[in-house]
Amino acid sequence: MDGVVLEGPRTDPAVYADAADAALETLDADPTPDQRSDLRRNDLEGVREHCERLGIDPTRFWELRERYASERTHDRIRSDERGFYDDVDAIAALADRTTVGLVTNNRQATAEFVAETVAADFDVVRGRDPTFEGFERRKPDPYYLEDALDDLGVTNGLYVGDSIKDVTAGRAAGLETAFLRRPHNDHLERPADATYELESLAALPSLVEASE
Repeated sequence: MDGVVLEGPRTDPAVYADAADAALETLDADPTPDQRSDLRRNDLEGVREHCERLGIDPTRFWELRERYASERTHDRIRSDERGFYDDVDAIAALADRTTVGLVTNNRQATAEFVAETVAADFDVVRGRDPTFEGFERRKPDPYYLEDALDDLGVTNGLYVGDSIKDVTAGRAAGLETAFLRRPHNDHLERPADATYELESLAALPSLVEASE
């Protein structure tokens, strides 16, 4: 999703900083500046330690942080502060012909929001769970890809991504992989395990047709 559908390779760190601050306010916590800085980052061990010192439930803090991060991300998308790539229409066209899923390291709530906004008929939408375990299962771990495949009842397919970890996760899940070129990865060499290299999502329909 990030870097393929949504512009930019990842969620802006400022979104997580604001989300952490909102979670701390909801929990009526008063961290030191250093604790606040650490709680804004994705260091799970540090988050647990600081939450325990502050006397707040780390699991609850993380759930709130994830929820507020999704809300802020959705606001940025609605306001066009974060946009979609021009070639995403190819996904909707492809969904009219074959099974299509959206699988991402991003949060489940945001994956669902983006899927609705793109208006493609996705057969499965899978993002990370708002838990510590969910965060640890991100790609290159193939967990969410395998979960989506189980949902669909299939074992083969093509996974499109913009990073090496996408290719690693896709191959681990037994899929062919397509490494998609975007401005933020022009400097990277094509991953050795990538089955294909694409300059645009517009090439997907013909690629899928050729493999049928």
